[in-house]
Amino acid sequence: MIKGSFMIGSEMIEIIIDGNNTMFRDTASGTTTTIQGLKINKAGAIKEHPDLKDDEEWKEKTLDRLKEHIKKLKTEDKKINYVKDELKKHGYTPMFKQRAGHRPQKF
Repeated sequence: MIKGSFMIGSEMIEIIIDGNNTMFRDTASGTTTTIQGLKINKAGAIKEHPDLKDDEEWKEKTLDRLKEHIKKLKTEDKKINYVKDELKKHGYTPMFKQRAGHRPQKF
């Protein structure tokens, strides 16, 4: 299991990757969700996927593409680094990563 901490605005979220399961946790409210609960910036999504510019389901399709790509990666380290790079494009600021209960490290 590996966990990454990110800031978006004044909110801190955690991404928990355990094998092929990816969960997102809002530290303020303590709620945990799947990838569908992510806040995605439309400009960042269109920059990455220009074909979704006029699509009304741009958010769902962006998240589906992200989810499928994460599943293809072999190790949890590669997955958390990919998620970090993708979320930076959508306005998230990477803070820390923590592997299996060890001390957190800066990204």
